[in-house]
Amino acid sequence: MDIRFWGVRGSLATPLSNEKLHEKLAAAIDMALKSDLKQGDDISAFIDGLQWKNKRTVGGDTSCIEVRAGETILVLDAGTGIRPLGQKLCQTIKEGPINANVLISHTHWDHISGIPFFAPAFRPGSRITFYIPEPRMEYSIRNQQDFEYFPVPLSPSFGFAQIPRGNPFYIDDIEIECIPLNHPGGSYGFRIKHEGKILVYATDSEYKDLSSDAVKPFTDFFQNADLLVFDAQYTISENIEKEDWGHSNIFTGIDMAIAAGVKNMVFTHHDPMSDDSVLADILYRAREYIKISQPDIDLRLFMAYEGLKMKI
Repeated sequence: MDIRFWGVRGSLATPLSNEKLHEKLAAAIDMALKSDLKQGDDISAFIDGLQWKNKRTVGGDTSCIEVRAGETILVLDAGTGIRPLGQKLCQTIKEGPINANVLISHTHWDHISGIPFFAPAFRPGSRITFYIPEPRMEYSIRNQQDFEYFPVPLSPSFGFAQIPRGNPFYIDDIEIECIPLNHPGGSYGFRIKHEGKILVYATDSEYKDLSSDAVKPFTDFFQNADLLVFDAQYTISENIEKEDWGHSNIFTGIDMAIAAGVKNMVFTHHDPMSDDSVLADILYRAREYIKISQPDIDLRLFMAYEGLKMKI
């Protein structure tokens, strides 16, 4: 499976501000002067050597991940990140219909607000199928494009399929399971298996009871995943302050991933208040946590950013 992250923010789209861009440029120029970088030197090599927080931004679009499994296109959630994904699909598939399968975890705005701007929906003959764990989700998605909220009605290329409860289902040769998560209004995680590889997408969930019995349904669902995409929107203290808001943190995620034998873990659904420096520090602390508490564990950690590509 080929995986690309198009939107990684939670709650609200958060574009990089001019103030933060100025800070990045100032820091990079200061380091260039200190390194005695001269005209004709390899500027690209210098940029590559900068710290992650100085050369990259996680981006501001909300939840959307593209998964390619063979010829099949899966899309995990349809936040504002689905808009640039749609543009890219139209650029690469220049003619003819575009078919895509969109798995919706839940219908909070940060997970569906990009749907009206998904360009392939306006390509004649295209078929965009939304897979929904609950029938009420269709109403929410349709109602989003009521004239009271949006000037263009729902595209006729959109269709809806109810996900069966308790059993795997298939999209072409891809096996998919879903599990209810702990989130206000409800949310669902997905376990996606193709050619022996496993991707688990578990965003928007809170784990207040960390006893082995309470987390077992989730660690069983995460079991032996090649890649776990995990909601780590809050710090530990924020999780306490914002109890019942429906999100988790890196340390809870790491402990669950280790218990489940996960190989790779990506933190996503970043808080709008967490800038690139904060997120870089969170990733550093996550990796240090493993080094100190579980030095023999081979769990690789990543921070999701727009454009991140992974293959499992």
